[in-house]
Amino acid sequence: MKMKNRFQRAWNELIRPAVNLNEAALLDWLGIQPGNKAINEVTYFTCLKMLSETMGKLPLKYYKSEGDGRIRADPDSGALLLMNRPNPVMSPSTFWATVEANCQHWGNAFVWVQTEFVSSGRYGGNYKIVSYWPMQSNYTNVIMDNAGIFGNAGKLYYRYCDPKSGKTYTFSQDNVMHFKTWCSFDGILGCSVQDILKTTVSGLGESQNYLNNLYTQGLTASMALQYTGDLDKKLRNALEKEYNELLTGARNAGKVVAVPVGMTLQPLNIKLTDAQFYELKKYTALQIAGAFGIKPNQINDYEKSSYANSETQQLAFLVDTMLYRLTQYEQEINFKALTERQRADGYFFKFNEKVILRTDSKSQMENLTKAVNNGIYTPNEARNLIDMPSEVGGDILIVNGNYVPLTQVGAAYKKGGDENGNS
Repeated sequence: MKMKNRFQRAWNELIRPAVNLNEAALLDWLGIQPGNKAINEVTYFTCLKMLSETMGKLPLKYYKSEGDGRIRADPDSGALLLMNRPNPVMSPSTFWATVEANCQHWGNAFVWVQTEFVSSGRYGGNYKIVSYWPMQSNYTNVIMDNAGIFGNAGKLYYRYCDPKSGKTYTFSQDNVMHFKTWCSFDGILGCSVQDILKTTVSGLGESQNYLNNLYTQGLTASMALQYTGDLDKKLRNALEKEYNELLTGARNAGKVVAVPVGMTLQPLNIKLTDAQFYELKKYTALQIAGAFGIKPNQINDYEKSSYANSETQQLAFLVDTMLYRLTQYEQEINFKALTERQRADGYFFKFNEKVILRTDSKSQMENLTKAVNNGIYTPNEARNLIDMPSEVGGDILIVNGNYVPLTQVGAAYKKGGDENGNS
């Protein structure tokens, strides 16, 4: 009897249906997100694209404070990495776009600053930055050492599980650049737009699914089939299945369907115009774009836009949205990528935000001419802005020879002598 029960249990295990590892219920029980649906929504994706590409096309410059201004500084090896090649497989544009995409989508972005010890003698040496690696935010956990287990109470540590190798690494906060969204309630971790506006983003995605289903059905509405008499459940299901195959699908659109005597097809029309489907979808898209700080013309809404208005919106995008992002990036980079000695000597990084404010050629030349003629730019500085080489003698500020100091305005028109009686 015991042997029979063992065989029976073994047989039951063999015939048990296999568990689908992609089943939503199983993944939810395991705490695994089976994929992010927010990014499939076109407005959400467009906003991510706009912010990520904007960060990717802003060149990072290395400066040194001099007096009340700044000058371009000769970059060291660490600065050259950030400006030219953060790591062996990424260009700067790809690197910063990846960081911003992680930050906006997950609320936080992390960059591992890889260093190695370089000996400078028998008893000395220092650490040198060799590369910068973005870490996928959904595989990174932030831990605060409140108890001082690692010797520094209150310090942050970052645990990263590499999805490619499966290995887990722990980095201290000194070796990780941490960028976050503006929305943070503890100052440590940022909140993502997809979490805050979960219902709004989900609603816009469901509206797109409704349109997709409508196209799949050949843009035909649901119908009610009326018949005389009564049918049992089995025959009714067979009848419904037959007419579903005849009426749904793009290949059946416009076809004639035969209806037996005693039966009537009654369309259940729900017009998109009556439900204000377009207006609601457009309004929801603008709400999501507004949460990201994206202007209407940047999500292809040109209903109330003109050329001048689009240029104004681009300036507003820089001031209202990107200026905070750039300030946060620059502060984190300057603290984590530079030594205390470099910061004390006035070295710092700064993104060149002027690249997204380039105007047409005529306006650009007029602005440069005014700046040179009024002693704001040297001729060579103006030439460098339009990618032309410097010329000899072009590093001197020039102004109109008829200009006089404010204290001497009108002196040429005074009659008689000065206050001492001299003519």
